[in-house]
Amino acid sequence: MGSTPSPSSSSAFDLVSRALGRYIPSDEAAGGPAGTQGGHGTAHPVPDSPGSGHQEQILGAVNLSRDLVITRRNLDAQVFAGLGADPGKPFVELLPPWDVPTVTRRLRQVVETGEAHVARIQRLRRADGSELVVSLSILPAAAPEEGLTVSMIAMATRLHLYAAETAIGTSLDVGETSQSLAESLLAWGDVAAVDLDFAVWTGEGVTGRAKRRIRLRRAALVPDRAWPEGYATPGDDLPTDASRLLAQVVLRDDAPQAVVLPDRDAIERVLDSPRALRALVPVDRSAAVACIPLVLDGAPPVVLGVAEVWRRADCPFRDSELFDLQELVARTAHHVDLARQHQREHTQVLALQRRLLPRTGGDTVQIASVYHPATPDSAGVGGDWVNSFPLPDGRTALVVGDVVGHGLGAAATMGQLSMEARALLSAGLAPDEVLEHLDETVTLLDDAESGLAAGYSALGSTCCIALYDPVSHQVALSSAGHLPPVLVTPDGRASLLALRPHPGLGAEFALREPFDVHTFLAPPGSLLALYTDGLVEDPALPIDEGIERLAQAVAGVHPWDALQRAARHVVSALAPARQRDDVTLLLARMIGYRKGDTATFRLPARNDAPARARGQVDALLRRWRIREDTRDTVLLLVSELVTNAVRFAAGPVTVRLIRAGDGLLCEVGDTGNGRPRLRRGDLLADGGRGMSVVHRLTTRWGVRWTDTGKVVWAEVEK
Repeated sequence: MGSTPSPSSSSAFDLVSRALGRYIPSDEAAGGPAGTQGGHGTAHPVPDSPGSGHQEQILGAVNLSRDLVITRRNLDAQVFAGLGADPGKPFVELLPPWDVPTVTRRLRQVVETGEAHVARIQRLRRADGSELVVSLSILPAAAPEEGLTVSMIAMATRLHLYAAETAIGTSLDVGETSQSLAESLLAWGDVAAVDLDFAVWTGEGVTGRAKRRIRLRRAALVPDRAWPEGYATPGDDLPTDASRLLAQVVLRDDAPQAVVLPDRDAIERVLDSPRALRALVPVDRSAAVACIPLVLDGAPPVVLGVAEVWRRADCPFRDSELFDLQELVARTAHHVDLARQHQREHTQVLALQRRLLPRTGGDTVQIASVYHPATPDSAGVGGDWVNSFPLPDGRTALVVGDVVGHGLGAAATMGQLSMEARALLSAGLAPDEVLEHLDETVTLLDDAESGLAAGYSALGSTCCIALYDPVSHQVALSSAGHLPPVLVTPDGRASLLALRPHPGLGAEFALREPFDVHTFLAPPGSLLALYTDGLVEDPALPIDEGIERLAQAVAGVHPWDALQRAARHVVSALAPARQRDDVTLLLARMIGYRKGDTATFRLPARNDAPARARGQVDALLRRWRIREDTRDTVLLLVSELVTNAVRFAAGPVTVRLIRAGDGLLCEVGDTGNGRPRLRRGDLLADGGRGMSVVHRLTTRWGVRWTDTGKVVWAEVEK
């Protein structure tokens, strides 16, 4: 008695192949040459095979050589009578001509890769011209056999409805769901199509019944064949004339129901348009069509689209077939709606992701980023985020964060934290101050009833913020529980930035320590790498080794390498083969301003400081060949800002001018901590008009805070 291979030594598909191999009779079991059948097209089933017994048989199987020629078969069930699957015959001769390319490609793919292709709804041709619908599975033949084993299950109605509903519910993609539905509908006709309301594609809400013309887009079409020009294929918008046919289904006074047009004459009367006929009717010969609406129960019912089944007019649709078609479509309409809802969420999250993607960085820094979500079911975005943006005062902000979890909950928290960080940085706050606000936000989000109800917590999320000054080439960096950035200096040396350890955001269980600010020099040509743990974490390696590998990879980036290509190369070299977490990398190549485009003056806080500042700035602007009207504006602006600094602050005053693009950036720093405010000044008052003058002279202005005081900056067009 032979032993059955254990699962540890054989795959599930190998076990199935062995079982089917025993089901197909050998030379001796068939009583003659391999697979020979009698004149009635029947074979003697082997003992204890699935085909023996008194139940109706619906399983058949054939063996194919590597050349796709039939070598053996067991098609003993009466339902397979007339297929003519004789040994030595190419298997593709059993197929309709338009299916030959697709099925041949599948067969050869299994031969070459050894990976099974399971449960394809397929039509087979009998000798009398009739067709049989089967569920076709292609498996590699179990050793010692070579070639393929093809199983065929004749699709009894109840079995087909169950299998179809199961297959249709496996995807949250609108196109894939529609394709699965169309493939299942093909059991009742020669051609099946699914046309969906355009709002389903965009993820918008579909409410009520359409009142006027219907905008439909073809979502799926089977079989896969070369269609004539003008025929609607997946992705095409149906012509407006086609709504005359589909309106018969959708725009009814009562609940939407199936509509059958039994022949070509009836179709032409309804469509009354050559263009609509070319777009909808799949054959030139007489055809019949059954249109079944995809309906969501409600008051009134909501119609998502229409499924169409086409076949020859000499094979009219029976009432029982229409009942089965309506049952299948009714069972699966909610799967299409789930895909629509997922599409809506996916569209929203992608819009969020696009808003968060780093910008190019401008003339002072080059930016490249790579982001890979951990799993496809996270809608393309997880808890990681990376962002870079120029600040109004000429600096560049680099931000990377890792919110706990994946999917829409993590994405929503990620979006809120990222937008809050951007707003606070643009308002002039330092990196450590921004992290303090984010820490409070995460705590509030975790305490919110909605967050607790969803079972989601953002506590322990991490974030790293770096601000690059393109004039001084200084970088100010703060981190909340994030992994240390990598800095590669122009001489090619890579080092980890030593940051004081700090718990993640909202970590109330830990001792609340202030966030540190680490300042370092990044000369032009330096490369800074910010990343999340998914890039360096590998179960087989210590994380320190993963970070060291990252440092070596970033150090290998040549100054002339295209930065985006280099970032992709680093990720492909380091990302774990089995990705368990989101992978994020941000590379920033520091460039800075040219030395001749900036100037800094330091003045004592005395009454003559405004006059001295005007003299030095005037000489500089003349060297820069700034036109006279702009020069007068800048001199007045500098005079007002220096006057305010002397009047309301103590200590030295610093004046810095930057020539950038189409504008001039003027900065005046002092040791005061008061915030200049824009007021409605009294024309007769002795003072209080300084910031009003600044506001009128500039395109924008603002304040940022420093360790020693503040800097008031303002931008003027050249």
